[in-house]
Amino acid sequence: MTPVVLIAEELAPAAIEVLAHDFDVRHVDGTDRPALLAALSEANAVIVRSATQIDAEAIAAAPKLKVVARAGVGLDNVEVPAATARGVMVVNAPTSNIVSAAEQAVALLLAVARNTASASAALKAGEWKRSKYTGVEVQGKTVGVVGLGRIGVLFASRMAAFGTRLIAYDPYIQPARAAQLGVRLVGLEELLRESDFISIHLPKTPETVGLIGEKELAIVKPGVRIVNAARGGLVDEQALADAIAEGRVGGAGIDVYGKEPCTSSPLFAFDNVVATPHLGASTAEAQDKAGLAVAKSVKLALQGEFVPDAVNVQVGGVVAEEVRPLLPLAEKLGRAFTAVAGGVAASVTVEVRGGIVDHDVSVLKLAATKGLFSSVVEEQVTYVNAPNLAAERGVEVTLSSSADTIDQSNLVTVRGALPDGSTVSVSGTVVHTGARDIIKLTEVDGFDVEITAEGILLFLRYVDRPGVVGTVGTLLGEAGVNIAAMQVARREAGGETLMTLTVDQALGADLLTSAAESIGAVSASAADLRDE
Repeated sequence: MTPVVLIAEELAPAAIEVLAHDFDVRHVDGTDRPALLAALSEANAVIVRSATQIDAEAIAAAPKLKVVARAGVGLDNVEVPAATARGVMVVNAPTSNIVSAAEQAVALLLAVARNTASASAALKAGEWKRSKYTGVEVQGKTVGVVGLGRIGVLFASRMAAFGTRLIAYDPYIQPARAAQLGVRLVGLEELLRESDFISIHLPKTPETVGLIGEKELAIVKPGVRIVNAARGGLVDEQALADAIAEGRVGGAGIDVYGKEPCTSSPLFAFDNVVATPHLGASTAEAQDKAGLAVAKSVKLALQGEFVPDAVNVQVGGVVAEEVRPLLPLAEKLGRAFTAVAGGVAASVTVEVRGGIVDHDVSVLKLAATKGLFSSVVEEQVTYVNAPNLAAERGVEVTLSSSADTIDQSNLVTVRGALPDGSTVSVSGTVVHTGARDIIKLTEVDGFDVEITAEGILLFLRYVDRPGVVGTVGTLLGEAGVNIAAMQVARREAGGETLMTLTVDQALGADLLTSAAESIGAVSASAADLRDE
């Protein structure tokens, strides 16, 4: 059945086009709560902006839901913990509006410097008073940037073009990095005392709320102009209004407020305050970028791929292109390990060897963990809830890496200790061909194999003797089960042997038991390595 993507608010046409070819795209008014809850019952994914509330009730109404996407930066309207508990991925578009937000801060700074808004309003009201609206130049002034994150860096680079001196306060950036950006790092107090203009670019956290308050505004350079296009509440609005009224602050450009929507603020009384209704991301380009970003993330999520912008996945960020082909390998190794082990291990190590370790391979541990539990629990296992499932069952999953290899350029091994003290291991690699990447198993519990990791794999361990292959083939043939591939590996003639078969359909427990009994197998197991 074609997955259903529910769009609850307006989305860029280009974003809808990304989804329309592969999914059943449906629309609902997200602000109509009964309609939303009803539509969610069939949804595999839901895309919202800021007006639709996806809380625990909404998530509970969506038994098929795999991903919630917010076409924007914030997630105030998505109950992330409730989604995580259900294994539902939450994604947003963290970089979609950074250029627009930086440009909005520049626009506010220039507007405050030149009294643009109040002069425009006066002229439209029939007043021609040039001297009343005399401003100041930006060139040669000191601009203080509070927060050198992605938006802060973009803002600083744009202000550098005006010939300003740039200083910044950010305790989480190294001085060498700031120097590369042409910015001098200082303490907050020094920034307040030296800056002619201050622009704030911080996230809203318990530590940053009220960062610029009465105490800080008492030590600013007289006539300073302050811009906040980041988050409401970082600047105490009443304290800022008092400082403007006393003349200590020469003006302000404000785009965000402690409570929004905001139509009443003490700052609105001043002509030298430019106030806008949270327009930082309100450009056509930012909206298109946000829509396209989450549409691509939804497509990846519904196809079972890793999504870099998932906010509730323990490993986030960009996954190197060289690492991506190993994600399905690690997951399939996890599935094969659980099958061979016959249950959940007490502890598991994901070993990565080869040149691939030059990149960040921590995501492979997450992919293997997802595979470990895919056949163990009834609920859907995702990149989101896999670590929680491991923790709940007391399974410690660790990662080790080494640049050394044996035969393959890159090798991944899932090795675990079982509760009885024995160990099990499964290894594999990715073979790159011109047409596609082929995932292969190269080792199963110490036996060397070379078999493609796809379809249903049967593992039969027994003592080597003539006629076993024929017995198994006959048994499966009589049951109507087709064998697509087979490989036999033994330690020595007449010794312990492993038969690995790829079959076209899943075997019932009775048939698997019969196959094992027919050859006196020490153990028999099946792993479903079909793509989800």
